[in-house]
Amino acid sequence: MARKLQSDKWLFMATFALICVSVVMVYSASALMAFERFQQPYLFVTKQILWAGLGLALLSLVMRVDYRTYRNETLIWTMLAVVAVLLVAVLFSRPINGTRRWFGIAGFGIQPSELAKLVVILFTAMVLERRMHRVNEVSYSLLPIGIILGVSCGLILLQPDFGTALSIIAIAGVMVFAAGLSYRYLLGTALVLAPILYVVLMSADYRRRRLFAFMDPWADPLGDGFQIIQSLIAVGTGGVFGRGLMEGVQKLFYLPEPHTDFIYAVISEELGLVGASLILVCFAIIAWRGLRTATRAPDGFGAFLALGLTMMIVAQAFVNMSVVLGLLPTKGITLPLVSAGGSSLLINLLGIGVLLNISQHASAESGAA
Repeated sequence: MARKLQSDKWLFMATFALICVSVVMVYSASALMAFERFQQPYLFVTKQILWAGLGLALLSLVMRVDYRTYRNETLIWTMLAVVAVLLVAVLFSRPINGTRRWFGIAGFGIQPSELAKLVVILFTAMVLERRMHRVNEVSYSLLPIGIILGVSCGLILLQPDFGTALSIIAIAGVMVFAAGLSYRYLLGTALVLAPILYVVLMSADYRRRRLFAFMDPWADPLGDGFQIIQSLIAVGTGGVFGRGLMEGVQKLFYLPEPHTDFIYAVISEELGLVGASLILVCFAIIAWRGLRTATRAPDGFGAFLALGLTMMIVAQAFVNMSVVLGLLPTKGITLPLVSAGGSSLLINLLGIGVLLNISQHASAESGAA
């Protein structure tokens, strides 16, 4: 009799804990702002609950689908084509805060670049499984990945969304390195990308200002340095145990987008070092169990897919928390599974669902839960 497949309970519990925190903290961070702007204090938390419910239902469904189903080449190329069409179409959408990243559908925002992350990870995993034995042959292994990355990230940069484009490149880079890419290629790529990144950073005035504000936010405390300073004030005033839930001050029109980009600052102020550390522990568990799943996956596709999905969540969390703590320049990157935002939450929960399915097969192969 076949043994029942077991999912990774640690991974699921850490994810579910972050979703619960998300619902509570999105309400705490957005209620007053939503009332002032839209006369609806429950606007953002209602949307978050709907997205969370849909995402958890999708997770429950996807974790029951054998991950090897996604190895189908026709399916992956079709998804790449759909993503390319969406990334082009969004460039003609109505601008929001000077960017064109979302489709507005029935009051909900859909962000194609979030789907692009997942599809690029699937494509990279498929190529690496088939060609990792010749991963250091540029035209054979790296060129297909480079072309897809170039097209996807180029379209995302036109939105403009530098942070998401850079994160996709970083995720694919980690996957390729894990496949055995020679250090000399990594060094060469870094030398080539360095001047390109410099040009991209300096070509836009708002990126230059963010970089200078990061280096010295107090040089313009009421201008470009305002976000970083208010974030640091929120983190610093939280102390060990915080001011208390709903008692935060910086969310009251001091922190920009407190329910999205800077929700970790609100958590730090209201729940203190203890609450902020618990969030960090949850992401550490996701990293631990995700990497464990990657190392125990029964095939190369599962291993690379698990690695990419883990990096998709953990790397973004690291960047967001680093921005809040003033360790990186300000970027419009949300805290995965916690910040308000439907597309990000849905794609991340879908990714966790796939990761849970890989963990089932890894468990079955290794004979351990």
